[in-house]
Amino acid sequence: MPWTHHCNLNKPGPVQTGFFVLAHESLLLGVCQRFEYTKPMVKVNIGHQVGKDGSLAVGCSASIFDTTQQKVLLIRRADNDRWAVPGGYMEPGESLSEACKREVLEETGLTVKIQRLIGVYTSPNILLEYPDGNKWQLVVLHFEAIAIDGVLALSNETSEIGYFSQSEAENLQMSSLDQQRMMDGFSRKELTVICDDFAFGAIQSQG
Repeated sequence: MPWTHHCNLNKPGPVQTGFFVLAHESLLLGVCQRFEYTKPMVKVNIGHQVGKDGSLAVGCSASIFDTTQQKVLLIRRADNDRWAVPGGYMEPGESLSEACKREVLEETGLTVKIQRLIGVYTSPNILLEYPDGNKWQLVVLHFEAIAIDGVLALSNETSEIGYFSQSEAENLQMSSLDQQRMMDGFSRKELTVICDDFAFGAIQSQG
């Protein structure tokens, strides 16, 4: 999907808005000050504490390492053609672990066991506005998980799937939020990462 971007989102300023394709499960697209693409579906409002104009939406994702503990599982999203950590929105009636396990199973074919919480990510300065009128400030919990059953398989949400080392993954097109979660997983820090104002820009391939 062709699109252009110019990003400078480090400091909150006047509310900026833009439109881009964002499927129901997407937590992670790049958003900037200027956009060019087709079939707008979601408006992204960026400004100081714009999250107070909406509700909270909780998302869960996972870093799943291979048997060598050197490579992490990533999916290529069918909706935006970018690589991502597996994950999606939590549904009513689910626990955090249940939501994460369901999303991983749907997107990868693997049954996983949640090991620990890697990080929590949100931004009061970013608000997603859907065509149905719902407005969401994202709260994303990223876990480390291990595969205990299943076989890697594509779904209608994924076009590719595979394990990547840190150096290999750095050359993939990902959103900044996905890359941050991935790198926090690789870091193996003992303390949980608390990110109160995550970046929402696009990370372009370095290759």
